Amino acid sequence: MDGGFPGPQSGRMETTETFESLVRAEFTPKSTYLNTASNGLLPARTVAALHEAALLRAEGRPLTSLYEDVEACRAGYARLAGVPASRVAAGASVAAHSGVIAASLPAGAEVLTAEDDFTSVLNPFHVRGDLKVRAVPLERVAESVRPDTALVAISAAQSADGRIADLPALREAARAHGARTYVDFSQAAGWLPMDADAYDFTASVSFKWLLGPHGAAFLVVPEDFGGLTPVLAGWVAGEAPSNSCYGPVAELAHSARRFDLTHALFTFAGLRRSLDLIEELGVAAVHAHDVGLADRFRAGLADLGHQAVPAPGSAIVSVPGLGGRQPELSRAGIEVSDRAGNLRAAFHLFNTPADVDHLLDTLAG
Repeated sequence: MDGGFPGPQSGRMETTETFESLVRAEFTPKSTYLNTASNGLLPARTVAALHEAALLRAEGRPLTSLYEDVEACRAGYARLAGVPASRVAAGASVAAHSGVIAASLPAGAEVLTAEDDFTSVLNPFHVRGDLKVRAVPLERVAESVRPDTALVAISAAQSADGRIADLPALREAARAHGARTYVDFSQAAGWLPMDADAYDFTASVSFKWLLGPHGAAFLVVPEDFGGLTPVLAGWVAGEAPSNSCYGPVAELAHSARRFDLTHALFTFAGLRRSLDLIEELGVAAVHAHDVGLADRFRAGLADLGHQAVPAPGSAIVSVPGLGGRQPELSRAGIEVSDRAGNLRAAFHLFNTPADVDHLLDTLAG
């Protein structure tokens, strides 16, 4: 079978050759890496930026450029999310962002979630102890919103099996009942087009499909901050951070930066270059590439007599009953995940049809 890259159907790349040459210049995986839903690979430009950032510290040079990287990442993520940079907070984890949202809810408020969604989206609401957290099957979330629902919290794409939430239906149901919406795009940002402006709050980590290092996560809030209190605010949350190092912060940032957490500077130095790459390729082109490979795998599974969890349009494929073969596949140089007994393969821009065929051939034995 053809081992090259499938051509993007739309996006910023004008030719298949341009897409392929740019990707090949950035990635040199030593395995058939199909595990982006756990960790994305780092582009060469990102590795170089991390090295340079480390040298700044090692050699005692000023770190000014690293703080500039934070703001460049904020702006780059804002463009991907379709919102002004003033609405983007730069933090460290989705769990921390969820915690800020959870802290804003009144005692007794109902939070509607999807069953078995990722813990970072759910747990901060549970540990409050005085909220009513209700979980329903993913396909029933929209119909389960009711007048006393205060917030709907959900992942755009499920970590365990790649199923994509019906976000437009959820949004309309929430609006009809006066509920707010919180969407985690961690398994979607970078390959699935994102419209953060359609929801009250959205978040995403950077180390999966955005191809960045660990240690950064973004939160998008409304212009009026949506009633959130910056309960985790430190000096970087001040309008003038350099003047907010001692004592209480006298003036919080007038933008979403008031929800920033102390920045992992090396992470943002690398992430800036990863976001640049995603933007150069275009999310539409990455989407066409990733989903095309996932569909190729689904078709091949059917030929082998296996049925993937239904997740049309997803770059993540989960196969019931095959999770136990993960160690064997790893020994064969194929990196996938075992999630609750399911084999999970996640396809991203550095993968090729040859990767799909290698996995199928190995599964066929």
